[in-house]
Amino acid sequence: MDEVVRPLTESFGPSGREDKVRNLILEMIKDHIDGYEIDRVGNLIAWKGNGGDSVVFVAHMDEIGIVVTNEIKEGFYRIEPVGGVSPYTTLSKRFVLEDGTIGVVGVEHETVEDYKKSLSDLTFDHLYLDTMGKRVKIGTFGVYHSSYQRSGEMMMSKAMDDRISVAVLVELVRNLDDPRRRFYVAFSIQEEVGLVGSSVLAYPLDVKEAIAIDVTDSADMPKAFKRHSMILGKGPAIKIKDKMSISDRRIVDKLIKVAGENDLPYQMEVLTLGGTDAAALMRTREGIPSATISIPTRYIHTPSEVVHKKDVENTVKLLMGYVQKV
Repeated sequence: MDEVVRPLTESFGPSGREDKVRNLILEMIKDHIDGYEIDRVGNLIAWKGNGGDSVVFVAHMDEIGIVVTNEIKEGFYRIEPVGGVSPYTTLSKRFVLEDGTIGVVGVEHETVEDYKKSLSDLTFDHLYLDTMGKRVKIGTFGVYHSSYQRSGEMMMSKAMDDRISVAVLVELVRNLDDPRRRFYVAFSIQEEVGLVGSSVLAYPLDVKEAIAIDVTDSADMPKAFKRHSMILGKGPAIKIKDKMSISDRRIVDKLIKVAGENDLPYQMEVLTLGGTDAAALMRTREGIPSATISIPTRYIHTPSEVVHKKDVENTVKLLMGYVQKV
């Protein structure tokens, strides 16, 4: 698993700049699929098998990041978030830009009082990127400068959202040699800025169902969200609803049945915030019945997102069982 997750999470791929990730995925799956295409906006769609009612599994390739907006003075720049980036999680963090430049985020202040005031209500208006004298172009994108780490069964990196789900789909096509029906694996662009890729990727596909694979909030830390129940190591979470969609009940019931038949642990997810590609997929053409399978994750949208290896492996097994249940 490490040989798949490490390069995927460490790869550079903020929303709108997914090229390197797409090429890496294609290299990983090209010998295990029946065909693929890259659509006009950059979604990668691959397929395998024949016959039966087809299903598409979708994971987004992009990650959150920043973009340089203007120069303050040589080596110091204003930045804008790309996706759901908190100013608090960027402060004092290193970023790597698409041209290879490494920079660190600082906060403006002239006095101790200034510093305290900025921190009490921190916005991107208070922040700057210090590139240590290196000149960069306006419009240059960047991501957290963070490496993959393993500690026992725990895996930590930037971009687990949603490269860990990308890894799940890579493992699915590598390990399912004789599917009983055709299935598609789709890797979408720009999910973090509004479900852009998933809004169009399924339009030309003749599929009866769609399942998004994504991460979800974990509530197993001290003082976590009171109305969330997802826990690392207890299995993939079958989503009931989030802020943007309600999963198709027929797909939810089928996933629960498949998990039971294959003796796989699973959790039920009711998320009080967020959304996934499923929200766009169910609005495609006449509508595609859609649901989401989530991987519980700590510290989402930070440089140190944490998942449990067993949850990842059991998500692969759940999808394999789903494909084979015609």
